[in-house]
Amino acid sequence: MEKPILAAMLSCSGLELTDEEKKYFSHSNPLGVSLFNRNIKNDEQLKKLIKEIKEVIGREDVLIAVDEEGGRVTRLVAAGHPQYASGEVLGAAPVEYSRYHAELIAEDLYALGINVNYAPVVDKKTTPQNKVLEGRCFSDKPEEIVSRAQIMAQTYIDKAICPCIKHIPGHFSSEDDPHLSIPHTHLPVEKIKKEIAYLQNLSRFPLAMTAHIVLDSIDGEYPATQSQKVISEVIRGYLGFDNFLLSDATDMRALKGSISERIVWSLDAGVDAVCCCSGRIEDTAAVCHEQRFLTEKSQIRFAKIKKVIHNTPKRTNKEEVEKLYDTAFKDKRYIKYSYDATEVLHQMLKKGAN
Repeated sequence: MEKPILAAMLSCSGLELTDEEKKYFSHSNPLGVSLFNRNIKNDEQLKKLIKEIKEVIGREDVLIAVDEEGGRVTRLVAAGHPQYASGEVLGAAPVEYSRYHAELIAEDLYALGINVNYAPVVDKKTTPQNKVLEGRCFSDKPEEIVSRAQIMAQTYIDKAICPCIKHIPGHFSSEDDPHLSIPHTHLPVEKIKKEIAYLQNLSRFPLAMTAHIVLDSIDGEYPATQSQKVISEVIRGYLGFDNFLLSDATDMRALKGSISERIVWSLDAGVDAVCCCSGRIEDTAAVCHEQRFLTEKSQIRFAKIKKVIHNTPKRTNKEEVEKLYDTAFKDKRYIKYSYDATEVLHQMLKKGAN
């Protein structure tokens, strides 16, 4: 009899698995593992870690995920890979460059054994811009966001990498960083629907990540990730997204409750699985001890992801694409952004901050 799959993307603390991590990964059978800068030194080390994770968990469909958007949200730079252009740069370029972007990143990921990319970002650019989204959004124009997100997500799928569109239903014009506080939008329901209608064009993709934001006019108590009303009425209902829904990181301070409570409340609200990203063994233990497994409906949604990661990837003339890409962007792909909220939060956790 097959073991049930823990409804969680776990994480690990360093460049190799500790004995405790091996124990929890093996016994709990998680959906997969998300990797961060702390887990990456070079290609050889990273391939070894990924192989170890897959062997310990013991499934062919283990999800290995990273945030490789380009711009300031990049993980593979830590292993010596090139930095790709940000969403903002791509949004100002002809749409075919979004395909080149995804082709190049997909080639890198596939060669390492990574099968999920937490990209593309589909939040709308706002003025003023939320600090956490600086440089990451394609545009303030819905049609520009949709055109680039569609071509990028489909290219990842063609290359056997499952894309994860994020964040739905969006961060609106909130300036609060969900890593550190609770964002709100006070827009009325009809205005919210008008603002996010473009996301209906992306509902066919197999995986999406929630936004930790409170929609006061719909549920003034819980952020979207933990709100049954927002998930059922807005994400599943109005946006028509009936594929696999993953929470954003549960260690972010936008969520209420202890780690255990965050897991339970998010899953009870309707996400299919949660992301536990801190790398702290006590957080991993809390998630595993809850023993919340993929539901029957979630397994059906997971099957669509498995179909993608088991694709035979389409071939790319990487040298030719790299030349086109580099000629178009030149120094623009190396724009420096000062703030990576995920890494800021992880450093705070490492230093023992509450």
